[in-house]
Amino acid sequence: MSTETISDRREHIRSISVTAVAALIGVGAALVSAIWIGVSSNAAEDTRALLLIAGAILVQFPVLSASGIYDEDEIGPKHYLFVTFMTFSMWFITWGILLTAGAN
Repeated sequence: MSTETISDRREHIRSISVTAVAALIGVGAALVSAIWIGVSSNAAEDTRALLLIAGAILVQFPVLSASGIYDEDEIGPKHYLFVTFMTFSMWFITWGILLTAGAN
């Protein structure tokens, strides 16, 4: 018999959902950065990209709460750090690829 309970399955689905949302928002923020700032040689020095990713991270927490993935009392410091890290990492990697692809 399986020892997995409904709550274990719910936790697993929630983890996958949070990771997917954070990754997709990070990639989306990189694409918006590339469109808004461009992929010129000095685009990496533009601080507007940091403001964009900070905004994407801050918008994500109300979205996660409103979608029902997290209740108000379930989200803690560990969750904030994970979402911030995943979103920033995906933005950094994707935008770095876009910037180097535009380099000649």
